[in-house]
Amino acid sequence: MKTRNRERWLLFLLLAGVLCAAGAYIAPSAMCADEPAASSAAPAGSTSENETAASAVHTVSSRFSRVVVVRLRNDADLLEGLKTAVAQERIKNAVILSGAGSLTSYHVHVVSNTVFPPTNAFFKGTGPYDLLTTTGYIIDGRVHAHISFSDTQKTLGGHLEPGTRVFTFAILTLGVLEEPASLQRFDDYTWR
Repeated sequence: MKTRNRERWLLFLLLAGVLCAAGAYIAPSAMCADEPAASSAAPAGSTSENETAASAVHTVSSRFSRVVVVRLRNDADLLEGLKTAVAQERIKNAVILSGAGSLTSYHVHVVSNTVFPPTNAFFKGTGPYDLLTTTGYIIDGRVHAHISFSDTQKTLGGHLEPGTRVFTFAILTLGVLEEPASLQRFDDYTWR
């Protein structure tokens, strides 16, 4: 029993460190079910998500309803594992707060031009890599993740694609947004 309590305490400290590193603070009252949800409605006079043109700055305010920590084992596909976790946990909108571990291969893409429509350059490789960061969003249940990783010579990164495989393990932390917060169209480049 003491070991289980110690594990819970260590997990709590890990999550607190991740949230502090991400600049997030969740007040104890935010974890209470009777606390009203923050409104995601746009202020009067601002552009809503349903209008055709996006405002220069569009914001959504929310609290985390919960934090989900995901562990992927050796040889798991990083993107597919993340998608599976999102489906299992029924996550609609979330922030990918962190991700670390190691990889045996990567497959990413980066933007390769500066005019619309954007084009992408895809690249992949194999070998030992440290997974340095995983960031991004879960938008209406869809994973939009970016990673950075390094070997002894260089650091690379980009938009996560299928084919990025875990070596030792990968641990990802997701901050799930309270309903009715929506990130709809946040990654839609045509919304401008």
